[in-house]
Amino acid sequence: MPKSRISPFSRRGFIAAGGALGLVAALAACGGTDKAKDGAGDKGSAASGAWSFKDDLGKDVSTKSKPKNIVAFTGTAAALYDYGVPAKGVFGPTKTADGKPDVQAGSMDISKVEILGNVYDEFNVEKYAALQPDLLVTNTWDGSYWYVPEASKDKILKLAPAAAIGVGGDVTMDKSLERTAELAKSLGADMNAKNTVDAKARFEAAAAKVREATKANPGIKVLVGSGSADLFYVSTPDTSADLKYFKSLGVEFVTPEKLGEGGFFESLSWENAGKYKADLVLLDNRTGTLQPEELKAKATWAELPAVKAGQITPRVTEPIYSYAKCAQILEDLAKAIQNAKKVS
Repeated sequence: MPKSRISPFSRRGFIAAGGALGLVAALAACGGTDKAKDGAGDKGSAASGAWSFKDDLGKDVSTKSKPKNIVAFTGTAAALYDYGVPAKGVFGPTKTADGKPDVQAGSMDISKVEILGNVYDEFNVEKYAALQPDLLVTNTWDGSYWYVPEASKDKILKLAPAAAIGVGGDVTMDKSLERTAELAKSLGADMNAKNTVDAKARFEAAAAKVREATKANPGIKVLVGSGSADLFYVSTPDTSADLKYFKSLGVEFVTPEKLGEGGFFESLSWENAGKYKADLVLLDNRTGTLQPEELKAKATWAELPAVKAGQITPRVTEPIYSYAKCAQILEDLAKAIQNAKKVS
């Protein structure tokens, strides 16, 4: 999921962090270590009160006690919230222009969290330091900390230990869910709570529904697309945890031929948006991407067979990795495939 893909998420400017330097120095000693230790597991809260978690960057992240002041990427915070672990601050798409919760905020009450940055490359280091963070949590697509700006990364990572959950590369959705649940458990979540147990069972049932739908309606070709003002992006199913998992359930995807930097998608001019034919379009639902109503102005979009047939369904491009949220994604996908007709 390259940062340049969605223009509203990039080049919006940085939050000035110069005033935070003093706080950075004062608080740097508060963070634990994140040195990789071979064989280290997820220890949670030990008898001594210490906490550690081996994240998906291979780092053994540790603190002297179980973290209480947690700051997280919005989508990751939303997943932890579903397990009963609240974040004190968030960064990433949280609030829309009209003040409503962004899709990536999930069920969180955004009035109760400090928003450190609402778009890509925006992270107020001074506000972050003032929260006295014990732990920063985010996802990782490519070995980097998602939505932690490169320009201020070193300042941010000095303030508190950071843990990342893998959602790209060789990882599949079920694994990302497992790892997020493990992190939540280490932070105090009750994984035996009825709503959590029920959500996991719902997810497993939904996965079975997708398998059943692909078998009952074979040959449906699915294109994963995202629209911007100038380009139409067609994603490969081989680099994102959600799409890799859908593929394992039998979903047949359009695979773009010429992937750009990072290997996530092919960029097409709108003149060439009809390069690939499909029966169903999964359309990026993130704030800042063009949605069906806006896409009506693009003639080539309107000519896509799936669009003509009205066979478009939202793609939750950055899933909230709780079982409850991902169960809904699978249920919607199963229904879309089940109802799709062959039009390509």
